[in-house]
Amino acid sequence: MSQTHSERIINTFEGTLPGPLLIVIGALHGNEPAGVRALEMVFEALELERRDNPDFQFRGKLVGIIGNLQAFLLHQRFLEQDLNRVWTAEFVEKAKASKAEDLKAESRETLHLYELIQAECQAGNPEKVVFLDLHTTSADGGVFSIPTDEDESLQLAQHLGAPAIVGLQDSISGTLLGFAKTGHFTESPNLPLNKSINLLPLCIAFESGQHESPHAITRSAIAIVRCLRSLGCVNDRALMDFTASLVLPFLANLPPVVRFRYAHHIEAEDCFKMRPGYVNFQPIQQGEHLADDVHGPVLSPDNGLILMPLYQAKGSDGFFIVQ
Repeated sequence: MSQTHSERIINTFEGTLPGPLLIVIGALHGNEPAGVRALEMVFEALELERRDNPDFQFRGKLVGIIGNLQAFLLHQRFLEQDLNRVWTAEFVEKAKASKAEDLKAESRETLHLYELIQAECQAGNPEKVVFLDLHTTSADGGVFSIPTDEDESLQLAQHLGAPAIVGLQDSISGTLLGFAKTGHFTESPNLPLNKSINLLPLCIAFESGQHESPHAITRSAIAIVRCLRSLGCVNDRALMDFTASLVLPFLANLPPVVRFRYAHHIEAEDCFKMRPGYVNFQPIQQGEHLADDVHGPVLSPDNGLILMPLYQAKGSDGFFIVQ
């Protein structure tokens, strides 16, 4: 890391021309710093572009946010609860109704994020709101995007340079993007009708590789720039020097879109332990011995490709299967 952030907002960058609001979130899991570092790099590149290129124009606004700030500062995935599994209307309302001194760990993080993101969404009048949530995995080879639908979100995801996993987002409860895509941040009963955003945002998660890999930072930075270009915030000639300095690591010859088939959800008392050696997108067979828990061997229920095999102490999903 080039610096230690003690504030949730990493930076913002705004143009003089109207356009979309792009909210990029890094470290929603505190042990995934690559997204934060990538945002630092992109903001620095944008400032240099504005300084050195007299023809540079930026449409809309980019906001970079640290998700779980407390866990990020402690280099932990989360403190008490997975911050990417608590996003329900009930959980948020409970946090809003609580006294500040009574809020613990991820409840405090949820409330701070909710207030910050809602304020950004309702400031000004963006043409559209887009969320890009940057993640990494505990196993190697995990480079893919997760759109929240098969329409505009999938179209944007396919511009990010990695396979898109269709249907995976709906298999995971309580994600920030699941909360966002239904309009919880963009709808406001306090605004007059002619000022209400009333836009359902585009939402994409991007997995850039293994937690500590420098390639994960590079891939995240490239994904941010590709997203900016696809949305029309910058043109294809902007940030050329920056992207030329980033060498995109070779990705396996994978299909551009694969479909979710199965999620193996786990609880702490399961004592789940993945068998060693699995990497993302590795082919597996039905009945293959993938892991063990208190009940015995965990066998694959289907043929396919394994995704996000769990090789860390904290987590609520043992693995996924896609085809």
